[in-house]
Amino acid sequence: MTQIAWLMCWISAGLLVHVFVGYPLIMGCWARMRPLPVARGAAQPSVTVVVAVHDGSRLVRAKLANLRALDYPQDRVDIILACDGCTDDTVAVARRDTDPRLRVLAFAHRRGKAACLNDAVAQARGDVILFTDIRQRLAPGALRELVANLADPTVGAVGGELHMENVRGGFAQGVDFYWRYEKLIRRSEALSGSTIGVSGALYAMRRDLFERLPEGTVLDDVLVPMRVAARGFRVVFEPRAIAWDQPSQHPDDERRRKIRTLAGNYQLVQLAPWLLLPWSNPLWFRFVSHKLLRLLAPWLIVGFTLGCGLLFTRHPMYAAGFSGVAVATAMVGVARLRPALGRWFPLRVAVAFFYLNLFAAQALLAFARNRRLHLW
Repeated sequence: MTQIAWLMCWISAGLLVHVFVGYPLIMGCWARMRPLPVARGAAQPSVTVVVAVHDGSRLVRAKLANLRALDYPQDRVDIILACDGCTDDTVAVARRDTDPRLRVLAFAHRRGKAACLNDAVAQARGDVILFTDIRQRLAPGALRELVANLADPTVGAVGGELHMENVRGGFAQGVDFYWRYEKLIRRSEALSGSTIGVSGALYAMRRDLFERLPEGTVLDDVLVPMRVAARGFRVVFEPRAIAWDQPSQHPDDERRRKIRTLAGNYQLVQLAPWLLLPWSNPLWFRFVSHKLLRLLAPWLIVGFTLGCGLLFTRHPMYAAGFSGVAVATAMVGVARLRPALGRWFPLRVAVAFFYLNLFAAQALLAFARNRRLHLW
């Protein structure tokens, strides 16, 4: 029993340190020691903006106005709005827009975002596809900054940066901190070669590199860049291309979206098992470290806690490990009972870390119960 507890403790601790500290440090050092800068250019290729939407009547006017405000030659951009079985007046509102560059694809039955993207890209005219969601607001220079990276012939796709605005509550501040941490990793990955994912709110790619997505795909913003990398092109991150979003202010608001997204990682492996093969996936180490081991983190925390608990009296180090987990859990409880204290930096980080790992554990259970994830 002691040996099993020892293995549980140390294997779990080693993997947790690698996931949250070691891998980011490896990428950071790699980017600093052997950087691969992008040869940005001033070319202005034709661009088709693709927006998939389900029941977005409240947002569609603002989104179209935002797209018209992009700092890019108007005659080089067209827009496709793919309406996925909308039950509100999204289609009617969009069709009242007088912009001649706008095409509205209205699908009578709800099939999911991936199916809409497939049909929209099939009708795209631009050499570059800009993918964006209905909710986020794009900075005027976002498209220009993304396209500048595609002047480098080795770059096949480029993701933008998602900024959170109106970050008020302690939970929202914790999520914002976590997202900043995530962006640092993506930036290092991109500078040292390729990042494994982009933000679905804002990314661009060469149209001829797009491959039809399996219907029901949840994480197009991971599968698309991984396919691009598998074809020998880089996937990079452009921090000057900005999209603005509203963070969830409470864990309950974030729960459904995050569980679906995390469950999408399990679906991704099911749809594209080649991602697990180092001889098929050129970004295998990054994919395993950044995505798969993150999914294991809640179970690794459980293993570490149990191992330290069983060895509690054997050495002060195990007692410290077990006590550390207990203190972190207590901090989450304090933040829940006293929301005013949640703005204290250690508390808001502890809360965000706790809930993101809780959602990761729930995502596995959700996927195991239902392999057919929700379309949106």
